Amino acid sequence: DPVGRQESAPAYFEIFVDHAVQHGEVYATVDPGSGDLIGVALWFPFTRSIPPPRDYDLRLKDVCGSSFDRVRELDAALEVHHPIHPHHYLAFLAVRPDKQNLGIGSALLGRHHARADAAGIPTYLEANDLRNRDLYLRHGYVVETMIQLPDGGPPILRSISDNAR
Repeated sequence: DPVGRQESAPAYFEIFVDHAVQHGEVYATVDPGSGDLIGVALWFPFTRSIPPPRDYDLRLKDVCGSSFDRVRELDAALEVHHPIHPHHYLAFLAVRPDKQNLGIGSALLGRHHARADAAGIPTYLEANDLRNRDLYLRHGYVVETMIQLPDGGPPILRSISDNAR
């Protein structure tokens, strides 16, 4: 349900922002004129053990309501395909729609990639949008597999940085 998804999205992403603040890294950029947040990237360093988000199932039930089981199916499908070798995971990259195509997403990726590449650590992500896929391909990602979600969910592209090869 697109309307329900849009209404619950801020609370859903809040779970992961809270988690990234505690166990990952948050890259953000603001509009210099207004001070408004215009882009953010959430990274998790899977070079060490990371616990799940605090009270994840409870918080997810509050956010997703009747879609809880479907969201947990998504989580399970992604987890099965998640790499087990050390890597940095890009959980989310978002740029305000009116600020897209200005290089903001590339800058957010580039900053973290410089650090990961210098340390020889591969990066990993999943993408479900072809436009996003093109951005990631330009930044050295290689599509390894396509994850097909149950019940007609969108295909998810499983991608890893080419420095991992």
